[in-house]
Amino acid sequence: MQELARRIDALRPTLLRLAQLQLRNPAWAEDAVSETVLAVLQGAQRFNGASQLKTWIVGILKHKVLDQLRQHMREPVAAGANDAGEEEDLDALLYRSDGHFRDMPEHWADPCSELQRDQFFAVLEACLEHLPNRQGRVFLMREWLEIDSRVICQELGIAPTNLWVQLHRARLRLRECLQSNWFGAPPR
Repeated sequence: MQELARRIDALRPTLLRLAQLQLRNPAWAEDAVSETVLAVLQGAQRFNGASQLKTWIVGILKHKVLDQLRQHMREPVAAGANDAGEEEDLDALLYRSDGHFRDMPEHWADPCSELQRDQFFAVLEACLEHLPNRQGRVFLMREWLEIDSRVICQELGIAPTNLWVQLHRARLRLRECLQSNWFGAPPR
């Protein structure tokens, strides 16, 4: 439990930054992070290691941020006295006097897609680990390392028909695992 607390403490600045980006209110962000930490500590026994701890915790934070947004959705937001001045300062930093960007913005990756992709690959990796050794080895050699089938057969001393049977079984098992742990799973 001390190790978990240490890892959570190390992630806290990242969690707070993510929450503040979404909520735009330091107090709400702190509440969301505190509720996340509490949920992680209370549900630590449910973490099964199918994904990285950070991924699991960020997933919990996502739900806590949504809870905060729902809770505060109907509260009026008053504009601060400095809001107009801040916009002018920002405009001066970003735009030239002719209205064009000072520096063209770079293409940004979609953070939600990146997180979802990372979560998918964590599930895929867990599914691969549960394949029987021979099927897993054959699948990785053929599909990830892209080794030619003849070379795999020579390396493992198996017939081509055996190779295709092993690959077929590996794909079926992966499909079943991904269906139950990713595609058929409740939304993350």
